[in-house]
Amino acid sequence: MQSQMIATPKLFIGLDVHKKSWQAHLRTDISDHKGFSLPPDPEILANYVFKHFPDHQVQLSYEAGCCGFSAAREFLNLGWSVTVVNPADIPHMDKQLYQKTDKIDCRNLAKQLQLGQLKPIYIPTEDQEQLRSLLRQRNQLVKQHRKVKSNIKGLLLFHGIVIPPEFDNPNWSKNFQQWLFQIPWSHITGFQCLHSKLRIYKLLDQEILLTSNELRAYCRKVHTTDYYLLKSIPGIGGILSAAILAELGDIRRFNNERQFANCIGLVPGIHQSSETNNYMGVTPRCKALLRSYLIESAWIAIRLDPGIQAFYRKHVGKNPKSVIVKVAHKMCRRILSVIKSGKPYQLGFSA
Repeated sequence: MQSQMIATPKLFIGLDVHKKSWQAHLRTDISDHKGFSLPPDPEILANYVFKHFPDHQVQLSYEAGCCGFSAAREFLNLGWSVTVVNPADIPHMDKQLYQKTDKIDCRNLAKQLQLGQLKPIYIPTEDQEQLRSLLRQRNQLVKQHRKVKSNIKGLLLFHGIVIPPEFDNPNWSKNFQQWLFQIPWSHITGFQCLHSKLRIYKLLDQEILLTSNELRAYCRKVHTTDYYLLKSIPGIGGILSAAILAELGDIRRFNNERQFANCIGLVPGIHQSSETNNYMGVTPRCKALLRSYLIESAWIAIRLDPGIQAFYRKHVGKNPKSVIVKVAHKMCRRILSVIKSGKPYQLGFSA
């Protein structure tokens, strides 16, 4: 009597992704197969797998990096199980600190994938990934805008030009900008230098306004329900609502507030050894842009929401930086609550 294989054979692929070439290592549930390099094209790897392992259940993993998630989505369309991992979360042996190559890395990925030791990160949709790119482009423009403003003030300081007290603040009014254009210079080169900076300032100002409008308009049109649910929370405006949708995607995938706050990075970093606890502030693992936006919005929420204000007053006398993180953490609960319930936030609601 012939014996039949009941278990489905499995193939584990560790992939090291780069711009010009990929390194792959293939491993079955029985033994290692082989490692090889290939052009950065998912179709080439797929054709090899379909030719040599037509009846195998395929699992693939690679490190998140500059190449994004486009390859992961193509492999998912083939019916493969895809795990994209944070490079810092991959288990390593000590010797791999001193012997590190692409071949060793992808072999280790395949091995850890088979052992079930890899924790996947969320793979965004193409729509969300491009929305996130637009949000981060706006953030880059804001940084450049701030830098140009500092350069202009630095130029005036260097040449001994005193800014009138009514204009010497972070908010640049139209009157201040008009004053900048009318500054008399003893030489034409100083005039040309300042006006070059002012033209860049005006260009960035217009580009930030245009990008912000496009960001909000897209979210109002495509993510209408979630956008307005988020805006119902005091302290959260159009840009922050768009930032939450862009950075996190489907918020309903979070099972609880702890997971949600941990993803954003509004949880403490702690190192415990025996009876010693060392608290290191908020964790460095975070959605940095979104966390900073939420902490800024927490200051606004304190002024607008009586519940948040009462919570803040309970901590008066403590370090304001620590307290505002607690307020931002409390806002996370409100965000997750309104999205999961589908009901706009109401003042006086306890969350």
